[in-house]
Formats: sequence, C-alpha cells, structure tokens
Amino acid sequence: MSIEDLESIALAMVAPGKGIIAIDESTNTIKKRFEAVGIENTEENRRAYRELLLTTPGLNEHISGAILYDETIRQSTKDGVPFTQLMKKLGIIPGIKVDKGPQPLAGFPGDVVTEGLDGLRERLQEYAKLGAQFAKWRAVINISEDNPSSSAIEANCHVLARYAALCQEAGIVPMVEPEVIMDGDHSIEVSYEVHEAVLRSLFNALYEQNVMLEGTILKVSMVIPGKDSEEQVDVEEVADATVRVLKTTVPASLPGIVFLSGGQTDEQSTAHLNAMNQIGPHPWPLSFSYGRAMQQAALKLWAKDMKANYAEAQKTVHARARANGLAALGQWSSK
Repeated sequence: MSIEDLESIALAMVAPGKGIIAIDESTNTIKKRFEAVGIENTEENRRAYRELLLTTPGLNEHISGAILYDETIRQSTKDGVPFTQLMKKLGIIPGIKVDKGPQPLAGFPGDVVTEGLDGLRERLQEYAKLGAQFAKWRAVINISEDNPSSSAIEANCHVLARYAALCQEAGIVPMVEPEVIMDGDHSIEVSYEVHEAVLRSLFNALYEQNVMLEGTILKVSMVIPGKDSEEQVDVEEVADATVRVLKTTVPASLPGIVFLSGGQTDEQSTAHLNAMNQIGPHPWPLSFSYGRAMQQAALKLWAKDMKANYAEAQKTVHARARANGLAALGQWSSK
C-alpha cells in the first residue's frame, strides 16, 4: 500500500465531525465491566454487546472507525455477517488493538513498558486479511515522585515507533497512543511537563524509525491534574494546556490527533474536546477515540434488560457519538 493510501485512510479517520469508538477491551477488562453491571462474561454476550454498538442506527454519521479486539475482529452478527464486512458497508473503518499490554520495566520500579513486538509482523498480515485498515498500540506512562524515568519514556517511544513501522509495512495505519495516566496527586503543570517530554521523545523515535507521519494518527491523553490532586482546574485551562503542548511537540504533517477519555466522565471528555476546538484553528483535526465515555451509559441500560432495552441502549450510544462529533467541530453545548 502506498503512502497516499495510508494518508487517505488516516484522513478519513479524522473526517470533520467524526471520531473513533474504542471497543477493544481485552477479555479480562470487559469481564470487569460486565461484572460491575451484572452481565455474565460469555463469548456470546461479548459478541452481542459489540453487535449492539456497531449496528447502532446512524452511528456512521459521527463515527469514522472502531478499534476491535482479536476476538471481535473474527466475530459476526447474529445473521452471520462478519463485523468487518458490516463496518465497511457502513463506511466505518475497522481497526485492531495489537499490543500485549504493559509489564514492569526491569530496573525502574513503578515504570512499565508495553510488550507485543514478537510476532507482530505476522499478526499484522493476518489482521490485514481480516479487514483491519488501522491498528492501535498503547504505551502507559505513570506519574509519581519517581516516575516516569527518562528510560521508561524512551523505551515506550521506541517500541511505539517499531510498531508503527511494522504497521505501515503491512499497509495498516498506525495509531500511536502514549497515555499519561491520571492516577496520582500531580498538578496540571507536572502533567504538562510529562506530556511534553513524552511527545518530544515519540516524534523523535518515529523519525528515527522512518515512520511516515502522513500515514500515522496520534491518540493521546489530555493535560489534566491527577485524580487525587487538590488542584481544581476549569475546562478552558485543560483545553489551553493540551493545545499548547501539542503545538509545541507535534509536527503539522500529522493527519490528525484523537483523544482518549482516560477516566474522565462522559461530559468532561466532551467538554474538554469542544473547548479545544473552539480555540482553533489548529494544524491538525482534534477528535476523539473514546471507549468508556462512549459506552458506559448504554452498557448499564442494556444490562437491566438485554432485549427490552436494546433499542434504547443504541439511542444512548448514538447520542454520545453525536455529542462528541459536535465537540470535534467545537459546536457542542451542554444545554
């Protein structure tokens, strides 16, 4: 696949007023979410839930793509239509989570590094045959008095860059996701400093590994204080700090940036995205790639009565997608 093809897919992922829905929870993660609302964690329930999300009427008005899990990309609707075929018919680009999760970084207590490069070339070739057009790899950056170390930042960014190069070799757009975790009592200033260091390291690593930025998407956390911080900041301050750090570190040749919700409430994540777009224009589109912030309300509703609440749960998914689509244009209002 040519760089023009990769660029075309990347641009479609951040089309005006559209974003990505993340339904790539691992079996263990979705088990926790199901148990929290009283749903049995069976393969059929997982399949049915993903079908509910992907067949939401009008979803493609605001959703350009969906990140799937290894199990999900192999599944079909109850009528036997493979999810990837359904998505392409609707104009929703299939994506796939390919990392194997974070593990402790030897020699650096409190730091982690994401694993999964072994065998990735072959897995990407298989995912491409299954219909995936983009992939996602998440690096985890913890903040504490001793973390992150410069070694942890460098190690994670190097792995992100190697993954991205392998994706482009396979004709798949890489979504690189360095997530600065909200856990902790750090200030927004500390969050800014860590984001700046991580993003500078990331784009240096991408350059060193000959990754074509025109065919790459950045998924990133917002500059926000730790969840346990005594510091209270308003929506505009988060938006301003996040835009500032991006303009300082992210090349204009990148097709677009999508945000993760990272523990924010549904409305917080929408309000912050909206505020960022209201202080534009920016060198790149700013959109969303939300998981829990897109699904949680619908999951709770569906759990109460899977048959009776099916349509209502889908309406909730559509409402969240629409709100975030408007926020990606800077046109959302909480009223």
